[in-house]
Amino acid sequence: MVKRTYSIDVILQALSDPTRRQVIERLGIGPASVSDLASPFSMAMPSFMQHLEILESSQLIYTEKVGRVRICYLNQNPFSVMDSWLQAQKSLWETRLNQLDSFLLKTKGKKI
Repeated sequence: MVKRTYSIDVILQALSDPTRRQVIERLGIGPASVSDLASPFSMAMPSFMQHLEILESSQLIYTEKVGRVRICYLNQNPFSVMDSWLQAQKSLWETRLNQLDSFLLKTKGKKI
């Protein structure tokens, strides 16, 4: 099995567009065809396909051709990488805020 790595920068860049985030939200419900994914958006199919290409190149989605229909699937692995990164950032800032809180309590009423 090939171990894949996911770039947080690429993932965040792909998710920076509201159309792509809506596609991800829709795929969270389940797989969908390209035409079903494109139907809520008022843009030409080539423009919509560019969004899908960005999502696919960032590995947030993958597609499979079934007959004449291309089906899109959500790849949850990059999201677990993002979740780990966000949890590490949250932990770091909680530690810093707790240290600041302790410092402020110790120095309360004292001139520094």
